Amino acid sequence: MSTRPESSAWTAAWTASPQAPSTGFTPNWSQEGFSAQTVRQTVRLTAGGGRLRIRLSHAYGTSPLHLTGATVARPAGGAAVEPGSIRRLTFGGRSGATVPARGELRSDPVDFATAALGTVTVSLHFAGTTGPATFHAQAWTDSWRAGGDRLTDPSGEPFAERTASWYHLSAVETDAGRDDGVVLFGDSITDGFGSTPNADRRWSDALAELTGRPVLNAGIGGNLLLNDSAWYGERGTARFERDVLGLPGVSTVVVLEGLNDIGFAEAPHEPTYRPAPRVRAGELVAGHRQLIDAAHGRGLTVVGATLLPLGGSDHWGPHSSRAGREVNEWIRTSGAFDAVVDLDRALADPADPERLHPAYDHGDLLHPNDKGYRVMAEELAAVL
Repeated sequence: MSTRPESSAWTAAWTASPQAPSTGFTPNWSQEGFSAQTVRQTVRLTAGGGRLRIRLSHAYGTSPLHLTGATVARPAGGAAVEPGSIRRLTFGGRSGATVPARGELRSDPVDFATAALGTVTVSLHFAGTTGPATFHAQAWTDSWRAGGDRLTDPSGEPFAERTASWYHLSAVETDAGRDDGVVLFGDSITDGFGSTPNADRRWSDALAELTGRPVLNAGIGGNLLLNDSAWYGERGTARFERDVLGLPGVSTVVVLEGLNDIGFAEAPHEPTYRPAPRVRAGELVAGHRQLIDAAHGRGLTVVGATLLPLGGSDHWGPHSSRAGREVNEWIRTSGAFDAVVDLDRALADPADPERLHPAYDHGDLLHPNDKGYRVMAEELAAVL
């Protein structure tokens, strides 16, 4: 008998997996945090409704986070928003809130009509000094920062600073009443590395467009299934509960993770990969089985995705080549998953199956481009 919670009015329409403050791939504000500033962030929803609420994460904070105020609005390009669309958010009826250290907080619902594949802009004002900020490093979408309280300022002009990360905002939920959400769980490939910035071309975006279902992206660039990393988040087996099982309205999870576990050991000159233990295929299989058991325990359908070709990349070598083949063969043939999407074969170069097809390669022989991500979504849509 299914133990999945009964469906409720609330459906996760957008998510970003929280990470500890770190230097990251590109300049960001996570380590300095915010002080007498407003941060403005735009996200694309995959489920609409008449009301919404946001979730704030302070998962890696060591002291309480004091939020002075927050608003939601319709974007008008860049950091600007439509003047008549701004709505204040409350938390327990108050405009401000305190998020406990290592905790999270949902806002009260607010009347705000949204459509699937539409965008919303969330602004957060911190009158005091926050300290380091829990964030999501690789947003592939710009966020902006301005001095002072700019919550109700529709202009983008005060927001002179910009990064490509999300801060404290970890979910937007709508009253869509959907219970058929799909979570894509993985690393930088799921996160969208190599996709066109500010264009929503990740494979999660393409899947939402193809299926009309709520699609949640739980990817973290550089993430490992079996080991924690200062830059690349908690190991997949540890964050699965928070980033997948804790989301409302979800029925299916797709697991695409393990390339970094086997590939980081092949890149001895990359300091951010240190330490990089040599992970065997059997260890990855055990990690996948742990995720499958956890998802089945909540009544979710689990789709296994084969690891993409990595030949010629900085992740490629004798060990990763052998381990990748073994893991993919287990995913295809074990019957452990409820369904399988064979991304390895779909994106391989017919002339050299260990390599990405040149038409799908972002340029590093590891990450797909926009076209490759679209093909991944098409393959998955045919399985769901």
